[in-house]
Amino acid sequence: MRKRRASSIIAPALRWIVTLAILLVFNSPILGTIITSFKTKADISSMPPKWIFHPVLEHYQNVLYAFGYDFPKFFQNSIVVSLGTSLLVLAVCLPAAYSIVRYDVGGGRPLIFVVSLRLLPVVVFTVPIFILFQYVRLLDTRIGLILMNSLVSLPIALLLLVGFIQDLPRAIEEAAMIDGASTPRLLWHIVLPLILPGLGAATMLTFVWTWNEYLLSLVLTLRKATTVTVGASLFVTAWEVQWGEIAAAITLSVIPTLIFVMLTQRHLIRAISFGFLK
Repeated sequence: MRKRRASSIIAPALRWIVTLAILLVFNSPILGTIITSFKTKADISSMPPKWIFHPVLEHYQNVLYAFGYDFPKFFQNSIVVSLGTSLLVLAVCLPAAYSIVRYDVGGGRPLIFVVSLRLLPVVVFTVPIFILFQYVRLLDTRIGLILMNSLVSLPIALLLLVGFIQDLPRAIEEAAMIDGASTPRLLWHIVLPLILPGLGAATMLTFVWTWNEYLLSLVLTLRKATTVTVGASLFVTAWEVQWGEIAAAITLSVIPTLIFVMLTQRHLIRAISFGFLK
């Protein structure tokens, strides 16, 4: 009896210890960045690293109020571009996925073509897109970033929504059509509520990828549409690398994605349980 009680206590404790150890290992870069953002320059460069130090807000003040460095503007650009990309991707992928599944548009070839584009590295598109955007005056604009990020995010979102719509029973849609529902009304009132987990997962993946994207923002922006990922790299100068400011900028830039993931994680969990990653 005592052995059973001991095992019932030890087993959960071991599981918690292992779980906490895994979380610590995988989150150590984030924790290290946050800790670095509160250190002075002397503490950051000290060897061995100091784990006990007097925290300061100097780096956050430099990030938010430094002359010639408009972090709030970079932050605003990232929010607008990420939200705009997510909305555009959903607006395109929902009717496209429904057309591919229910009307067999193109015999499934459009899906194969779109997904195959995602197999190419993003750097392949940067030079021609830069020349095109310069010609049509979309360089260094939020609209240009939204269009380019949407192009990159479309394949995953489309593949995701196609899988969800394929699992929907046709009987529900046929009953709505018998009642006189048009295709737009069918999509809005019937299909969309049933695939909310897929929409939530697609939105979260698109938002997070767009927020963290660096290469396109570096190539296609100069100053007006600069995002936080590129803005953080501006603290790498020809004279020094300002690690404290970089850590503070990264810490601030993580907050929106953390909030967004917390709000949409239940949809991603439901999507995984429904088997969209099969």
